[in-house]
Amino acid sequence: MARARGALTGPNGPAVPVGPSSVPRVRVVDPDAPVRTPPLVGAVWALLVINTLGSTGAVTVVPIPRSVIQMVTMGSLMAALGLALLLNLRLRVRPSAYLMYLTLLLLVAVISSAYLESGFGALFRCGRLAVFVVTLWLLSRWWDGSLTFVRHHIRSLGVVLISVAVGLVIAPGLAMPEIYGGRLVDAIWPLTPPQVGQYAAIVVGLTLMLWLGGRTDRWSALVVVIPAIVLLLLSHTRTATLGLIVGLAVGAGSLTLTNARARRVFTWSLAIVGVVTVLGGAAVQAWFRRGQSEENFSNLTGRAKVWDALLAEPRTTTEQLFGVGLTNKSFAGLPIDSSWLAVYHEQGYVGIAIVIAMLATLLVVAALRPPSLSRACAIFLIVYCLVASFTEAGLGDASPYLLHLALAASLLAGVPRPATSPDSAGPDSAGPRSKAVS
Repeated sequence: MARARGALTGPNGPAVPVGPSSVPRVRVVDPDAPVRTPPLVGAVWALLVINTLGSTGAVTVVPIPRSVIQMVTMGSLMAALGLALLLNLRLRVRPSAYLMYLTLLLLVAVISSAYLESGFGALFRCGRLAVFVVTLWLLSRWWDGSLTFVRHHIRSLGVVLISVAVGLVIAPGLAMPEIYGGRLVDAIWPLTPPQVGQYAAIVVGLTLMLWLGGRTDRWSALVVVIPAIVLLLLSHTRTATLGLIVGLAVGAGSLTLTNARARRVFTWSLAIVGVVTVLGGAAVQAWFRRGQSEENFSNLTGRAKVWDALLAEPRTTTEQLFGVGLTNKSFAGLPIDSSWLAVYHEQGYVGIAIVIAMLATLLVVAALRPPSLSRACAIFLIVYCLVASFTEAGLGDASPYLLHLALAASLLAGVPRPATSPDSAGPDSAGPRSKAVS
């Protein structure tokens, strides 16, 4: 009997083919290869932005009950989680030091809130923070160092700013009420002047960084930047303005070695700042004072009094270590307005240590990355959040600041991508491929 070519005959069975078709195929996948980002990821990011919007503040054109506002913000968070699960059914995540720190911060918040010193609301806030962190973990699969999430962030915050601008046009009296000293608020959704200033500053900063890196043209940048700057100035928010200036200086400065446009803009900016300081110093000082008295200006609009009272409050050892649980970021009925003191109040010294480690890790990773546009955008966001952390709360709970830092972490993750500008003296290269550490 003839034996088939390319077959073996076993002692107790028929011939077994050993031709090329019998060899199992093994697909080798590059672990550093970028994963295509689904368009619906932008919708998840927008829902997270909605969740972090303020729920109290200005009087709106159409009065919105607080229960409806909370339903919208919490509903958007649950929708973001559900959509993220649909997009990531296999639960694939990217290792992230930033998200590990957020998870630790959540555990500390649960431990401190379990004593119910801040009431059952603390457990509700822990649940919100847990869903927020889980959703970010699910999105981390697409954190590859690209600028995709930067564009999602600009679009989402841009929609919020459009709402502010519409409110200013249709109801200028409500948009600039006397109760806030004539500062701009959102008359469509109840956003306070600091929130308006924060969103405007982030949009301006990220758009300018994209323009410096040659990822958007001049006119498209001007269409976004000029209205956002106007809204920032009308909000009269000193923290956002200072954060924007310092963040842009450090972020753009990180591009000067590889980007000719960044070098020219950086040099001209220094010259303009010098001229304005000399010729318009009095006007700038008056703008920052906002007509406040010397005492009110020196104690940061009354913040220092709240901080002194919070630090003087007697605390047990457990409260000093783990805090009193998540609150509405107030003490004795007054806003704390400091991320560091809010974290100390709610999550204690352990929470402060985690936040310091989180920010330090992001800064170290950004410093070790080769120059690139993604790195520059991340530096801008980190520096802005650092500046704002002293007079704004948000680093210990679900907030826009944690979302800004999540964007920074996504830019520092994955393979750094080259960003060649048409005006660059050389490729704005991120250097060799490296494994993600953030």
